[in-house]
Amino acid sequence: MVERSGSLPIRLFEPNQISSLLIVLAVVAIALLVGGSIGVFGLYAIAAVVGGLLLLLLLILRQYEMLMAVLIFVHLYVDQYIGLHLIVPLLAFFLLIYFLLARSEKFPVVGPQPFWLWVLFLILTIYPAIQGGQYMLYDAASYYQSNIFGAFLMFWLGNIIVRSYTPMRKLFAYLALLGALLAIHTLIQAFTGIILFSSSHYDAVLNLTSDFALSGTSSLAHRTGSFFVDPNWNGTFLAMMFFLPLGLFFESKNWLKKGLYALEMALLLGALISTYSTGAWVGFLAALGVFWLLMGRVSYRLWFLFIALLGTVLIFTLFPTQLTLQWQHASGTNELSLRIAAWQTAIQVIKAFPLTGIGLGTEVYLIRANPYRVPAQFLPLAHPHDSYLEWAAMAGIPVLLIFLALLGNGLWAAWRNWRQCDRRTQALVGGGIACIVELSVNSISINGWTLFALSMLAWLILGGLASPLLQPTQPLVAIEQDDMREREVVHA
Repeated sequence: MVERSGSLPIRLFEPNQISSLLIVLAVVAIALLVGGSIGVFGLYAIAAVVGGLLLLLLLILRQYEMLMAVLIFVHLYVDQYIGLHLIVPLLAFFLLIYFLLARSEKFPVVGPQPFWLWVLFLILTIYPAIQGGQYMLYDAASYYQSNIFGAFLMFWLGNIIVRSYTPMRKLFAYLALLGALLAIHTLIQAFTGIILFSSSHYDAVLNLTSDFALSGTSSLAHRTGSFFVDPNWNGTFLAMMFFLPLGLFFESKNWLKKGLYALEMALLLGALISTYSTGAWVGFLAALGVFWLLMGRVSYRLWFLFIALLGTVLIFTLFPTQLTLQWQHASGTNELSLRIAAWQTAIQVIKAFPLTGIGLGTEVYLIRANPYRVPAQFLPLAHPHDSYLEWAAMAGIPVLLIFLALLGNGLWAAWRNWRQCDRRTQALVGGGIACIVELSVNSISINGWTLFALSMLAWLILGGLASPLLQPTQPLVAIEQDDMREREVVHA
């Protein structure tokens, strides 16, 4: 069967409208630059105009996969690190409207499945979001908009954009490149202690340092958080992203691309080591096992075992000190015991508020969960360090069950698409599934699925994997011909 084309059959913008709009945006950018917009707000205005121009160009050129990767970076840097919260959820909403207006018989827009369950998820979380938002503006501006409504938008956009395995390949390649760039950013911080493109204003307001001390050891080593600030979040991101170039590596037959993907994996793995995140490593190892099962060809599995063995030897040879510190940190006195105590506290909160929870947010949990804190939890915590317990404690058991149903349904649809792939493409889909498995396992020890900087990324990937528009892949020659035709359309 022939894959569906990813191009739009109609245009919402005519060429003369595009030219006029580009001229207007260029004039506005020059006016802001020359006209004396002074200080940080002027720079933000210029960045907003230039960024908007870039996103518009990607939309016009129909580079939807690159556009989504840019949105993920903006969400991480602008929404999460700078603290503007609402930029990418709004952009994702308008992008979805664009696709809905552009739908046609050749470009159908399917709703996220099961749609009724998503609607129920959106409705039942309104009251807990209002409860949590009353305690802190940060939670009011971020939790529902990104973790819930943003997840819905990203999953739907993933369904729409991944219309065949060619767009999936492109989306994963751009996200893998983004992961590699942030890995370089992490490594620069690890070696120099400097966060490139940092916001001194943001760091001063939140009283943040550039890195975290490595607890449980006598070493002066520090853990790197990059734009995520918290090394556990950064480690989760790096571990997730590793599986995208891994799948692309085994799926590609181009040795130059294989070399690029191998370099990206090396950067991601090196950066992951510098985070010293135990939960990320546990999820990483679990996802490696899942990927091995989903590789498709037996020859791929044999090559994977050889590469994994070689990589393990290199890591133990090149990073013995870091591995020793990682083990000391993981086996520290308070590491596991404090996690277990946090889970026990969350269970007490769930027993007290089983249906509606105490409210979605960190500040409301810090205050309202404190009376139920078990003695072993020797300090108040802003969340249970477990995304699943967090949903139940903050929003109620029904919301947790709906979340698990949505996650399970997405993985089941991804598994169904994996089964209909040819053997080569199964490695690509398997890498995406392993990425979701890493986050799901890691979310037992941190707020992974409930951190808005990670959740929108994960729901985008899962939406692409679960897209109902995917069809069985055609032979390799037909895929290459389809890619060539798509490039010709874009250039035209």
